[in-house]
Amino acid sequence: MDRLEAMAVLLAVVDAGSLSAGARRLHSPLATVSRKVGELEKHLGVRLVLRSSRGLTLTEEGRAFVSASRRILDDLNAAERQAAGDYGALRGGLHVTAPIAYGERYLLPIALDFLKQQPEINLRLTLVDRQVSLTDEQIDVALRIGHLADSSLIVTRVGTVRRVLCASPAYLARRGEPRRPEDLATHDGISFQGFATAPEWRYRRDSAAFAVDPRPKLAVNTTEAAVQAALAGVGIIRVLSYQVLDQLRSGALQELLPEFALDPLPVSLIHRPAVPLPLKVRSFLDWTVPRLRAQMSRSTSA
Repeated sequence: MDRLEAMAVLLAVVDAGSLSAGARRLHSPLATVSRKVGELEKHLGVRLVLRSSRGLTLTEEGRAFVSASRRILDDLNAAERQAAGDYGALRGGLHVTAPIAYGERYLLPIALDFLKQQPEINLRLTLVDRQVSLTDEQIDVALRIGHLADSSLIVTRVGTVRRVLCASPAYLARRGEPRRPEDLATHDGISFQGFATAPEWRYRRDSAAFAVDPRPKLAVNTTEAAVQAALAGVGIIRVLSYQVLDQLRSGALQELLPEFALDPLPVSLIHRPAVPLPLKVRSFLDWTVPRLRAQMSRSTSA
């Protein structure tokens, strides 16, 4: 039995939540994945996972072994990268992720200039409106919007974004402009799902947040679709400021109830702790952080 391979299979199964989901993640037959987990348990002489119709739960021994396996595999990956020269040279692959609209507007131009300065680095920029695991997907640097729960990550703040409520002038001419959050109960709303930091219908009055939902008129699964629907006069949307920056500046959308808005959300670059930090990661951060801060500073009026 290849113990390192068995550890990797176990972690994939645990992170995915079931044997079948782990098999799909590994692109491996379910029978093979089940056999490898079973062989590992037999080798150790303990049960690591408890299987049920609801998925998997770790035993006490399983939790300890999974934690140790993560450390071992992370150390092995770090050793391989150091041996390959990734730590001491500005070359090799660099994987960065960010939300779609933010990445296209702010991060991509900065990253392209970085590549011109560092021709030996190959950059993979994954733009996706979901929060990805840095470990599972081998992410070197991630841009996150919102408050971070994982205190083990190294965080560098680059700015903030506001939560913006807006609608088209045509909609407001037809339905009237809400003056208080309570007025939203009589308005049509456009909602969307799929973005981890999608703003809620929440407001602030005398430092206390409260929620008022407009009537659901349309639900979509992308921010861009929600913005297009708002431009068409379907209803009111609540998005992040950079997602409607151009529309607000042109007057195609009008901001509503700004005095009731919650505090802005932090925008951060994050990475896993590593000693030493790979030179390509440090170089990317040193290049990107001041430029993103300057970009965000110029956009705070939106």
